Amino acid sequence: MRLKDKIAIVVGAGQQPGDTIGNGRATALRFAQEGAKVLCVDINEEWAQDTVDMIEAEGGNASALQADITIEAQCKAIADVCVERYGRIDVLHNNVGRSKGDKPTPELDEAVWDELMALNLKGMMLTCKHVLPIMRRQKSGAIINVSSTSAFAARATITYKTSKGAINTMTQHIAVENAPFGVRANVVLPGLMDTPMAIVRRAEERGVDRDEIRAERNARVPLQNRMGTAWDVANAALFLASDEANYITGIIIPVDGGLLGRRG
Repeated sequence: MRLKDKIAIVVGAGQQPGDTIGNGRATALRFAQEGAKVLCVDINEEWAQDTVDMIEAEGGNASALQADITIEAQCKAIADVCVERYGRIDVLHNNVGRSKGDKPTPELDEAVWDELMALNLKGMMLTCKHVLPIMRRQKSGAIINVSSTSAFAARATITYKTSKGAINTMTQHIAVENAPFGVRANVVLPGLMDTPMAIVRRAEERGVDRDEIRAERNARVPLQNRMGTAWDVANAALFLASDEANYITGIIIPVDGGLLGRRG
């Protein structure tokens, strides 16, 4: 088992309802399937507990924690609770983010910029801030931050792209800063994925069937004209969390079916 005896935090381990699985839930399940004990963190405790129940139904070990990562005290509590429950922290997986409310620059409300930046970027920095002292003392640890191919692509709106680009540079900084302590930090860069957050909201906003959204997005992907799934993201995160990647730090791994190659 690739994460046997490891302790992992998955931030954003719950998900909104939908007919597919989300990136955070899939990653929590994959980590548990490979032997990790998983602290499933989400702003919605019920959704986090649903993920825990799925892990336990497969014979895995997990527990839930409600937290709002835009509040520093709650980010510190994530690290503290993990150590209290499990004794250490081997993996931090940050999977929280959203684009709802984003607009082109001249139309953007300042409050929306602040809200999205706090959720997409500041929250990841704060979870890293409070986990890093523990990993430094251990002389080991792996941080995986989920970004987006939007960081490298033209978009009609400004905030999401900017926040995702900042995640990439922040993670590279954390990787170099903490390399002397044996702590690694890497980025997973999903492209067009078939997840509830990606499909359900767009279908509701446009008032169309979810399969219409899927068909449009599938057509944009070079690899077999199909979106990826949350399991593709989870498997990339699993590799980066495992000892197989123990000499890999500061990199960005696209999981995009060739989307960035098409965009150039």
